[in-house]
Amino acid sequence: MARMIPASERILRARALIQKAHDFPVPAETGRYDLSYVAQVKGYLQQARDLVKFIPYTPSATAEMKTEVAEIFKVADQAEKEILRKS
Repeated sequence: MARMIPASERILRARALIQKAHDFPVPAETGRYDLSYVAQVKGYLQQARDLVKFIPYTPSATAEMKTEVAEIFKVADQAEKEILRKS
């Protein structure tokens, strides 16, 4: 059976995945329009969202955790726009 990951660890991992999406190298030949690049970046951001999406529904979630989860969703959406929409 899979090990339970605490909510604080999930938040840290989600932030690391968002940073990983920012740091993912842009292909020199095709640039930001390379489909595998777009898929990889979107994959990292989706993993970040998936890690934290159920935290607000847990009984042990504090108001601070719920705020952090909302911030992660906001940052992930903003990161997707910044990374994939640059010219």
